[in-house]
Amino acid sequence: MTNDLDALLTALYVEIDDHVVPARRGRGRRPRLSDAELLTLAAAQVLLGVDTEARWIRFAYCRLGHLFRYLPKQPGYHKRLVAAAPLLAVAISHLAKVSPSWCDDLRLIDATPLPCGTSRETAKRSDLTGYAGYGYCAAHSRFYWGFKLYLLAAPDGMPIAWCLADPKTGEREVCLDLLTIARETGRLRAATTILADKGLASREIEGQIAALGVIMLRPDRRDERVRHGNLGGVRQWIESVFDTLKGQLGLERHGGRTCQGVGTRVAQRLFALAAAIWHNWATNAPIKRSLTAYDH
Repeated sequence: MTNDLDALLTALYVEIDDHVVPARRGRGRRPRLSDAELLTLAAAQVLLGVDTEARWIRFAYCRLGHLFRYLPKQPGYHKRLVAAAPLLAVAISHLAKVSPSWCDDLRLIDATPLPCGTSRETAKRSDLTGYAGYGYCAAHSRFYWGFKLYLLAAPDGMPIAWCLADPKTGEREVCLDLLTIARETGRLRAATTILADKGLASREIEGQIAALGVIMLRPDRRDERVRHGNLGGVRQWIESVFDTLKGQLGLERHGGRTCQGVGTRVAQRLFALAAAIWHNWATNAPIKRSLTAYDH
């Protein structure tokens, strides 16, 4: 199997069509673009770095016309993609479960800002008002308005579980809820080691996480006795995953203006990342999170 974009999209379409998209039942005309083709097209958009849907459809006719028998117009593509958000989530979980990193006993959890606007008028008039909020990114010393993306990932960067939350919501509460849901849905096994940051430093939160049957590791704070050290080398893995999402997959250029739109575009980028990692495992690529073979 070759390691290029056409090979990835072909393999991804077959995998999604065979194992993710439910069999069509009942009468009625079949859509000219199937759900498996839609998800494949959505992954290609992110991997090729085209953020605008109107420009993407024009570009897809030239770059991917030989792979798709039909390409919709921009309004139809947008409506189908937003409606397919639950299917994107199922596809991400499926690709994670069939990848070797699913069996790894280590998971990484962290959060990163997801800006959705920059002006005061946007914050007052946007459809996201009431859901998004103001937050502060200490890593870049900036305030922003939007959400926080919480991600539970495998060491190779494969997304396992994720959610969006108001930046003002406590990080400990959101992480605990995310881990609880992942545990209840079978995406987090017992005795798995969770590598977190210093924000989860608390006897109460550590006890609640331990009650889930998992083990949490985090860097030591300065006012604590030495237990695990700073864990900087391993903690850098989750930071590099966020860097890939932002730098190569355009996470902060999502362009979502509604809750459904933001959620769909975030899921689209996580799906593209999962597809690349899954295909890199299948082709035995040396760097599992590398996107170089698929961005042109």
